[in-house]
Amino acid sequence: MADTLILYLVLFIPGAVSGGVLPEIIAFSALRELSRLLLYSIPALALVWRFLLLSKSAKEWDVLKIRLRDFRSFLMALPALLITGIAISFIAPKLSGSLPIPRLEAPTGASGWIILILSCFGTGYLEESYFRFYILNNLEKAVPNAKKRIFISVMLFSFCHIYEGPGGAINALLAGIFLSAIFVRERGLHGIAWAHGIYNLLVYVLGKSG
Repeated sequence: MADTLILYLVLFIPGAVSGGVLPEIIAFSALRELSRLLLYSIPALALVWRFLLLSKSAKEWDVLKIRLRDFRSFLMALPALLITGIAISFIAPKLSGSLPIPRLEAPTGASGWIILILSCFGTGYLEESYFRFYILNNLEKAVPNAKKRIFISVMLFSFCHIYEGPGGAINALLAGIFLSAIFVRERGLHGIAWAHGIYNLLVYVLGKSG
């Protein structure tokens, strides 16, 4: 349990508490996204998996190979994320009061899109590896009750999106419930990570926050 909290405090809290008030429009920056991918997402993902592999081998975890269950997970997760995101986009103005709802600008060139795609999927794999795979699997002994592990996962996932405002936190909370339930059912990582990455990408494509 201590390892879980240490990883969370190191990897996710700094961004959650330092975000500040988001501007109405967030311009796309290829340099910012590339820096985030290389200096944060990839090292953080490696650190999460380092902790995972300290307790079991990759073969024992049985998630690295892409299996049929990953495609089932993807087909369940993506619609759930889209429905949740669309619903929150309608009620967020009421939750946020006078605060503007940020609009994320998409890249304009091919290189920018490539960087954005890699960044979105890097974030998807990082967050699913930690909030679903690490917490829901690695805490089985410390927290035997699956519902309690899901609660821990969902609340931590929601809190690290608090910088996005009430709408972002609620969106993350609902998305976390769906993703956790799908993971517990299918026991596959890739499908929910793909869905998470594509959802992040669509946020830019549609020009809305999520």
